[in-house]
Parts: sequence; C-alpha cells; structure tokens
Amino acid sequence: MLPLWVAVLVAIAGGLVYDLGFPDAGVWPLAFAGIALALVSVIGRSSWSAALVGFAFGMAFYLQHVSWTTLYLGPVPWLALSVLESLIVAGGAVLIALAYRWVPRASTSRWVRLVWLPLLVAGLWCVREAATGSIPYGGFPWGRAALSQSESPFADVVSWVGSTGLGFIMVAIVAGAIEWVRLRGWQDLRSAIPVAALALVALLLPAWPTTATGEIRVASVQGNGPAGYFDERAPGDVLAAQLEATEPILDEPGIDVLLWPEGGSDIDPTRSPDVADIFDDLSEQLDAPVVLNTVTTRDDEFFNTSLMWRAGEGAVDSFDKRNPVPFGEYIPDRSFWEPFAPDLIGLIQRGYTPGTNAPVFDLGSAVTGLAICFDVIYDELIWEGARDGAELYMFQTNNADFNGTDENQQQLAIARLRAIETGRSVVNISTVGTSQVIDPTGRTIDALPAYEQGAMVTDVELREGLTPSVVLGGAVPFLIVATSLGGLIAAGVLARRRSRRDVGSEG
Repeated sequence: MLPLWVAVLVAIAGGLVYDLGFPDAGVWPLAFAGIALALVSVIGRSSWSAALVGFAFGMAFYLQHVSWTTLYLGPVPWLALSVLESLIVAGGAVLIALAYRWVPRASTSRWVRLVWLPLLVAGLWCVREAATGSIPYGGFPWGRAALSQSESPFADVVSWVGSTGLGFIMVAIVAGAIEWVRLRGWQDLRSAIPVAALALVALLLPAWPTTATGEIRVASVQGNGPAGYFDERAPGDVLAAQLEATEPILDEPGIDVLLWPEGGSDIDPTRSPDVADIFDDLSEQLDAPVVLNTVTTRDDEFFNTSLMWRAGEGAVDSFDKRNPVPFGEYIPDRSFWEPFAPDLIGLIQRGYTPGTNAPVFDLGSAVTGLAICFDVIYDELIWEGARDGAELYMFQTNNADFNGTDENQQQLAIARLRAIETGRSVVNISTVGTSQVIDPTGRTIDALPAYEQGAMVTDVELREGLTPSVVLGGAVPFLIVATSLGGLIAAGVLARRRSRRDVGSEG
C-alpha cells in the first residue's frame, strides 16, 4: 500500500493522464494509464483515505476535462460541477477499495485474484459511472472511460455492449494487469491468460454488421453566426448567417434533405409568417424537407425544438430536446440554488421543458434519428431512435458558447462512437463546428473547418438492422451494476465468515 501522501499524488497524476486520453489531446492509451494510476492509489486503503484519494483523482480529471464551462460563466459552475462529480468518484473509490480488501480475504485462490477481482473492480468503476450519469437531475455522463476510445482499436466493442460495456472491459484489462504484477505473474506465464485473452478479444472483435439499404443526399449547413449566449446580435442574425451559408448549395442537384444546426433559426417560423415563408421557399427550391431547430412555446412552456418543414405544409413533425441541461437551459429547484449564485442563476430566466416526442423524423426518403446537443450523451435516447426505425442520425448542436475549447471535439468523439454503436451514419452539424459526416464504421467522410461558414452536400449511407448494443440497451449497464454490487456484498460476507473461522481455529 502506498503512503497516503504518495497515493494522493498518484491519484492526481492519474486524473491528469486520464484526461489526456480524451479529445482534444486524444491519446487513447493514456486513458488506460490513468485508470491504472487511479486503481493503484486505492489498493489497501481504508474507506476514508480511499474517498480522499478518489476525490483527488476526480478533481484532477474534471477540472481539466470540463474546463470549457468557464469560458463565459467563470469559475463557479466549473468548480461546482467538478466537485459534485468528484464526490461521486470518491464514493466509487471506496467501493473499489473494499473490493481490494475483501476479495483476498474471501478466498486465497490465485485465480480469484486474477479473474474475479479485476471483473469486480471493473464493475464497481461502472457503478460510479452510472451514478455520475444519472444523478442529480438526470446526471452528466460526460467523461465515461469508453468515450476516450472513439478512434482506438477498441471502439468496435460499443456495437456489442455499448459504452458501459466497453468501459467495463477497459478497467478489467487494467485491473487484471495490476493483479498479475502484484502476484508476480511473470513467474507463471499461464496467469497472464485471462488479461491477454480479454484484451485480444476486445481488439479483434469486429463491429456488428448492419445492412446497407441505399443512400440519401444530405445538405448540412454551418452558418458560423452569432449563436453564443453572450454574442451581440439582433433577432434574425443567426437565421441570416445560416441563409447566407445555404445560398451556394441551392443549385445542387438531388438533395433529399437540408439540415441546419441547433438554434439555426433564432426566430420560430411557427409564430412568424415571414420566417415561415423563408423555409417554404428553401424547401420548394430544393424540393426537399428542411430540418431546422428553434425555440418554441406551447402552453407557456419553452422547448428546444427541431422541426421538419415542408413547403406549403409548414412544420409536419417536431422533436423537443429530451435532456435540457440543468443550470444551463433550466434551473432546477431555483429557490434553493439562487442564494448561492444569484447573478449566475439570474441569467437563466427562460427554462426549457424536457420533450416527450419520438426522436425520429420520416423524411420520405429515409427515417432519421435525432439528438439535440448534449442529448447525444444519453444512451436511452440513441437506442430509442434506432428501435424506432432510424436509418441514419442527424445530430444538431450549438457549440458557440465553447469557442476554442475541447468541448466540441469531446462531443464529436461521442458522435463518432454513436455511429459505431448503432451501425448508422451520423451527420453532426454545429452552428460553428466541429461539423462532420461520419460513416457507420466511425470514419469521417465529410467535414467543415471549425469557426468558418460553409455547407456540405454528402451522399450518406443508410443502414438497417439493430446491433446487440441497441437490442440489449439498458440490460448491460443494469447487469454490470447489479452483479458488481452483489459481488461486493458477497465478498464482504465471505471475508467476514472466513475471518471468524480463522479466529475460531486459533482459539
């Protein structure tokens, strides 16, 4: 066991290294190194010292990973989010420390240490990720281990077991290697078989094959307008930027759909006849529907809404953002939180209501799945789109509040994993970038430079068939979490019984 002060330093180093595994640095092997340092730092620790070490790891990671939250709002949201997530990481570190304490006491078997313990540790890491991804207020599943692997050889695993499953495998490989070293496994090379086999299978496992059914020509537009929360603008300025960027592609033949980003129309065409005429004209010129996004109002509630617009018919379908960002797009429990940061809370006067409508549009030529900005990080919404018949995905986002930070690259990595996970093409369009078209293998086939106005016209492959990840859905995270918590309890009970037997035999 490391001295506490050394363990804290190792945990801090682990958090910093772990972050380098994610974009923008994106050195994916460093995610494994960060996990290793995090695990080594808690081995042999008491619950309180494990919590301290886990908190140190969490803070070192999150302060770097979500530093983009400071760009316009200053340090308070950044610190609050980092501390909250790190407290959950601290709780997870306690569970992992208990596993390292109880499993060797429950059994002296070498293979229990080499197989059961690493799997249990990996599962408990996923328990912590499940907690950060669900509490409070719907959670913030940003920074899960799997999200570091969008361009690694391990990425294809997500089509089988999703992000939770890939994270489980990553931690199991690292924990198994640690136990192999702790047990001096080099003295018996057979003991390396479990770790080597798991790593080899994960590396060689191909993505689940979905079936190509044709193509759709998608025009997607990045207006690079003044779409940030604090950008100086008049009503219609963002719309004007999008229209300017769209103009050069209006003569392109065979376009099946025109896609605009989140907030692409800062005036709701369902409440403005003049703006409705603009979208009628666009749809008529292209002889295709327009998928746009705006703020809508119904029954005194506000929604972040994507609309499918057809000439002469108007908005024929809509999708409201399913997961508005707490403290960004609405203030939960406003009366409680406002005294802590009245100026910041006061900035958010209009709160978005979560949507309930299906995350798919039938374009006529294809069915597309939808996600608006941070919706993309929530598994259930993506799975729902595929189950509802999506043949491709269109992700609309507005990264204008994070100019020059890692946020847009982190979000793009998530979009890339979603393509692989579902076996579907993804058109990821932003107001300012990074905008890309990604094929079902995760390969970029079209792109626009960030912070520049432009448009893409791309022939996008359509796919059908559901991957195991989509079919199994929440069963994989539930099974991992439930089995891991049950396994930890079982280890504790067995360790206690064995300890009592040992004491009795000595008596």
